[in-house]
Amino acid sequence: MAWIRDTGLTIRMFATMALLALVYLAFLSILYAYGIDITFIALFAGFFLFMQYYYSDKLVLLASGARIVSESEAPELYAMVRRLAMNAGLPMPRVAIVDSPVPNAFATGRNPKNAVVAVTTGLLRTLNREELEAVLGHELSHIKNRDVMVLTIASFISTIAWFIMRWAMFMGMWGGYSDRRENNLAPLAIFAVSAIVWFVSFLLIRALSRYREFAADAGSALLTRNPKALISALLKISGRMDRLSPNTKKEVEGLNAFFIIPAISGESLLSLFSTHPPIEKRIERLEKLSREFGLY
Repeated sequence: MAWIRDTGLTIRMFATMALLALVYLAFLSILYAYGIDITFIALFAGFFLFMQYYYSDKLVLLASGARIVSESEAPELYAMVRRLAMNAGLPMPRVAIVDSPVPNAFATGRNPKNAVVAVTTGLLRTLNREELEAVLGHELSHIKNRDVMVLTIASFISTIAWFIMRWAMFMGMWGGYSDRRENNLAPLAIFAVSAIVWFVSFLLIRALSRYREFAADAGSALLTRNPKALISALLKISGRMDRLSPNTKKEVEGLNAFFIIPAISGESLLSLFSTHPPIEKRIERLEKLSREFGLY
């Protein structure tokens, strides 16, 4: 199956990554010009991100309380995932279920061979067969597009900026920095530059994440040939989410970057800097793609 390509969306994703590269190069150039040696911090950040990336499936399953299930335990779910995976040209991922009233799903894993697709019990109770298949198509599209790898790479220098910002704060607080400034930035200046780089990259990575969600929606429409089902699923999940208590949503809020729709309690900064586009925009794009690709 030829994978769906949205030229406009692809251009925006590449433009965002280009802006990230420019921000990162400017940051590294400033540090180099003032003689700041970031070798240790870069190695530490690289190791930190590598471990996060390499063990992403285990970490997310542990954090969510997901349980890997066998085909005999969930035959219909397995059948859906297997059919969609074959259509996408992917190996069969592991399947997991999360015992949670929050209707949601996620995919994780460093590559298609180590992927996991998980759904909550709340999602299984909320959606019909076609809607569930559309959500699974969205999650398998994340695997197909290697989104865990893309966002991990995009986050590398941002993570370095975060650690340098914390280091500069520590040095400034404890006076452990030399008074000589001809070859080095003062701790306050290092902190300011690092904070700006981290914040700008944070916003750009959030934008990139939103574009990846649009791409996964498009992938689901292609895999299932049924964009109406995904639109219906998004509306059902969103409507059900609005009826859940803030405390229930808070319990899973740390996994919002992985979910098909974030479970925002209303008190979180994620409502301002979301990893996902608004539902209305996603539906609008699905309807547009449906007309363009003749999927209705």
